[in-house]
Amino acid sequence: MSHNSIKTAYFKTPYGELIIGSFDDKLCLCDWQYRKMRHAIDSRIKSQLNAEYIEGSCELLNHTKEQLEEYFSGTRTTFEIPLLLVGSDFQKSVWEALLQIPFGTTETYSGLSRKLGNEKAIRAVATANGANALSIVVPCHRVIGSNGNMIGYAGGLEAKKSLLSLENALSQGQLNLF
Repeated sequence: MSHNSIKTAYFKTPYGELIIGSFDDKLCLCDWQYRKMRHAIDSRIKSQLNAEYIEGSCELLNHTKEQLEEYFSGTRTTFEIPLLLVGSDFQKSVWEALLQIPFGTTETYSGLSRKLGNEKAIRAVATANGANALSIVVPCHRVIGSNGNMIGYAGGLEAKKSLLSLENALSQGQLNLF
């Protein structure tokens, strides 16, 4: 049985190392290399795409790196990269909702649940948020606890705090955490 390939590359950022991946000229992976769920995320992507990771380079990965560098330097607030969301229908609905959270703002898990039409699904929304394989581009770092606390982030809470600081989401009085 022949497998398709997902082109992958590693990318060092000011906040940690990412692994990025392209399948069918779409970004399917932009995730923290050293996260707890690394194996589960990789297994889901490989299985659903019937593909294996092949380290290499391509135009989309180079374009992604450029846009991430612009984001980290403060000159980009939105990404213009074709995305391939790999997960269940529910996970995809959560990730699509994350894409609607504007740069420089935060949302709570309960607020996200309400926007998805099921305010009792807070834990399911949090689990789907944690399974996001497109960190930063699909901004799961913008989701916080109802009390304003930062909880859970694949890249670690320090990275989450730094990304929100980069976006000035911390200076607007929304969060006063550390």
